[in-house]
Amino acid sequence: MTAASPGVPVFFFDEARFGLRPDVGRRWAGPGERPVAVVRTGYLNFYAYSAVCPATGEDFTLLLPRVCTGLMNVFLREMAGHLGGRGCILVMDRAGWHVSKDLLLPPYSPELNPVERLWQWVKRHAIRNRLFLRLEEVVCAVERCLKSVTAEFLRGLCRCGYLLQ
Repeated sequence: MTAASPGVPVFFFDEARFGLRPDVGRRWAGPGERPVAVVRTGYLNFYAYSAVCPATGEDFTLLLPRVCTGLMNVFLREMAGHLGGRGCILVMDRAGWHVSKDLLLPPYSPELNPVERLWQWVKRHAIRNRLFLRLEEVVCAVERCLKSVTAEFLRGLCRCGYLLQ
């Protein structure tokens, strides 16, 4: 299959780290008030592995404890099951646990990966300026946020100018 294969969905893949390390961002405060965000420093984390098809808004996500080749293979098996025998093109960057030599995105080019837009949105809407005492609370917040997105929303969020025809 090639990118020119008609009817074959193109998914973009990436993973993002979420955890107890605070994600502090700007916030509004009244005149003369200092904005305050209560945080607790922590370094426990997990990773969201996601593939999104910007053309259709279809997505598949797994939350996993770390990034490694073994868990990448778990993701690929689970995604194949999700697709139910349909083929697809999966575009990935060149992270060390993505072991293929025929990758389409150059390293260190997050601006070319539509899934990066999803990570920015999730971090802004699920975890920014929030105090989490346990990693399970972060997992629940990220899951709720990811479950709230629709295919139509993902089509708009993950649309990149270079993908438009």
